[in-house]
This record gives sequence, structure tokens and C-alpha cells, in this order.
Amino acid sequence: MSQQLIWRNTEKRWGWISIIIHWLTATTVISLFILGLWMVDLTYYDDWYRTAPEIHKSTGICLLLLTVVYLAWRTRNGKPASLSTHSVIEIKAARLVHVLIYVLLFLIIFSGYLISTADGRAIDVFSVFEIPATIYGVDQQEDIAGVVHLVLAISLMVVVALHVAGALKHHFIDKDLTLKRMLGLP
Repeated sequence: MSQQLIWRNTEKRWGWISIIIHWLTATTVISLFILGLWMVDLTYYDDWYRTAPEIHKSTGICLLLLTVVYLAWRTRNGKPASLSTHSVIEIKAARLVHVLIYVLLFLIIFSGYLISTADGRAIDVFSVFEIPATIYGVDQQEDIAGVVHLVLAISLMVVVALHVAGALKHHFIDKDLTLKRMLGLP
């Protein structure tokens, strides 16, 4: 069977659905981080003052949906076995990093939700649907959630950097298939 036709994960490799979702998630997370840092310095008179936060919030909600879909897919579809060259410490470190990425993603999205709904307004997601405000009116909710959101986002970037460093170490130093499998290469 051709490499391009393998959509589901196998014991030896990631399927294209997992690969596409992985890279879409990675691109989205990094883009949201950059957009978030940029937009907090916008002033009322900037053209993007209202638009950037709307894009940030809507994309964050879409990332939540994508992450939930992916985790459901992973639960039903499994994942490739670790390579025989990976040590027990590397396998445990990889699992920890992956768990941290998902926990941080969910906490960041939740804190973003608390920021966005602090005034009781729903989150409009690209004018397609709304996420209602269910927790609002807490004293200093927007400010506290904002600090938490930033700290968690920076923490996520640190964990992502460890994830990338591990993948590059496997590719360039160990010269194994870890990165190639996530790139869909034979």
C-alpha cells in the first residue's frame, strides 16, 4: 500500500490524519502565541484592536474542538510503538511532554474563556456559533485569568521547545525514524 494512502495509525507509523492534525495544531498553537503577544500591545486606535482578539478567541475555540477530535481519534486509533532504540527514560519523558502539552492547552483555553466571558458576553466563533458565558462577574476575573493565560502560554512554549528539541535530537544525533514518522516519510 502506498505511503500516501495510510490514513490510520499503524504499529510502525503515524497515519495521515494524525500527521495532519499534529502539524495543524503545532502551527495554530505557535500562531496563537505570536498573535496573543502582539495584540496585547494594540491601542484603541489600531486597526486590529478589535479584529485580532476576535481571531485569537475564535481560533482558540477551534483549536479546542480539533484537540478533542484528535484525542478521540487517538483513543480509538492508537499510536505507533516506540522505536526499539528509545530508552525507558526517553519514552517516559516523551509521554510526560505530551501529557503536559495537552493539559496546558486545555488550561490555556479555559483561562482564555474566563478572560473573554468576564463581562458576561458570549464568545462569537467566526460568526458561525457562540460559546455562552457561564462563569462571569468574578472580581478581577479578566485580569487574573489574563495573567494565568500568559504564564500558561509561556509554559506551553517551553514544553513545545523541549518537544522540538527531542525530535531534532532523534533525527540528527540518534539518526532514528522519530521525526520522519511524524513527517509521513518512509
